[in-house]
Amino acid sequence: MRASVPVLLLALLGACKSPGTGPYGSPPAAKRQTAEAERLTQEAAAIVDADPESAQKLLREALGHDLFFGPAHNNLGVIHLKRGELYEAAGEFEWARKLMPGHPDPRVNLALTLERAGQSQEALTTYSAALEVYPEYLPAIQGLASLTLRTGRRDDRLHGWLEAIAMRCKDATWRKWAARHLALRR
Repeated sequence: MRASVPVLLLALLGACKSPGTGPYGSPPAAKRQTAEAERLTQEAAAIVDADPESAQKLLREALGHDLFFGPAHNNLGVIHLKRGELYEAAGEFEWARKLMPGHPDPRVNLALTLERAGQSQEALTTYSAALEVYPEYLPAIQGLASLTLRTGRRDDRLHGWLEAIAMRCKDATWRKWAARHLALRR
């Protein structure tokens, strides 16, 4: 009878553990619910500006369904970045970067985070990494040009970046900014 007590105790402890119930507990690959994670991520994106707290809860729930859903990590990082929670933002963008190897957004967001943290060189490197996975990606070009000018660094690519912003950017403020800097460089 004594031998069955430890076995019973182990069985009870095992029954208490419920995979996938924690904020980042993800079920095994065969049981991941990527479609539900995507739905919750889209729902969060629709309300993030109006209700970031609810959006954050939805994103954490999405990650509970599929820990490896990169867009949820990226969007959660954006919420942290807006709050000034740079360490948390960087962690989420790193997750997203690894899970979305061909997408530039997590890299641009990570570069913005590094820039806010005063890590200019790392930010420049990360913006450049975004261009490696998606050449001519305008947000990465904007980040590179802006940070290069603000830090007074020299880069032979700056003129081309400014031209790209002046010609391709839909935002009039950015176009004027780039045109002004192009004129100053002449």
